[in-house]
Amino acid sequence: MKHPIPDHNPMRGQYRPMASEAPAHFTLSVNDGVATVTLNRPERKNPLTFDSYAELRDWFLGLQKATDIKAVVLTGAGDNFCSGGDVHEIIGPLTKMSMPELLAFTRMTGALVSAMRACPQPIVAAIDGVCAGAGAMMALASDLRLGTPETHTAFLFTRVGLAGADMGACALLPRMIGQGRASELLFTGRAMTATEGHAWGFFNALHDRAALLPAAHQLATQLAQGPTFAHGMTKTMLHQEWAMTLDQAIEAEAQAQAICMQTQDFRRAYEAFAAKQRPVFEGD
Repeated sequence: MKHPIPDHNPMRGQYRPMASEAPAHFTLSVNDGVATVTLNRPERKNPLTFDSYAELRDWFLGLQKATDIKAVVLTGAGDNFCSGGDVHEIIGPLTKMSMPELLAFTRMTGALVSAMRACPQPIVAAIDGVCAGAGAMMALASDLRLGTPETHTAFLFTRVGLAGADMGACALLPRMIGQGRASELLFTGRAMTATEGHAWGFFNALHDRAALLPAAHQLATQLAQGPTFAHGMTKTMLHQEWAMTLDQAIEAEAQAQAICMQTQDFRRAYEAFAAKQRPVFEGD
């Protein structure tokens, strides 16, 4: 992967490939610039633990400096995506923690969502079966979501006596599916069916279970072969413009587009069009 920070730049030492790293709490494979992150505890429907929260947070933070990853597929092993925080390994211990310890935990879980939103690579979530709690928030924090007819997504925090406001849910979900629908799901904790999720815009598409992961990889590969610097700019603007007025957004996009017009990928696209060829983007 060609990186926008060239080899001769003195900042280059901060950047590194990530394919060779071996995470302890999820599986990772990288092919053709697409990293596949698999939550891998299928016997428990892929729940998260304190350590997996932290490792996922750090891994997604590291993507800002990755030289070999252009897009991410996030999925779960077996026939489920993620059942949320492990009842025995997380919820039980939380009942015995002090307020400062609990705040450290809730800030850590939120930092995972922040890291997913901050990385420049598009994240495609391939979601099957159970997608609940923190798993639903990881799906929501992704850029694109593909599901199956068997997928059930539940923001079930109220079911365990907690607020529906968790990991950014009250900011992200209403923007995705609307205030009224989000209010219903966050107050009741009921599961959103795959049909509802597709109709409401939560899922970009539904696929048969066997076709789900191939479809996610096809989409991620398409993104990885595109103008990755420009994709990163698109993701940044989608995130930042929530807090802008329309006039501020128009000005911010004018500046963002002018920056992208300085890239080599913009020149490559023009030259390929003039030659009636398909552009080969390199991300710089």
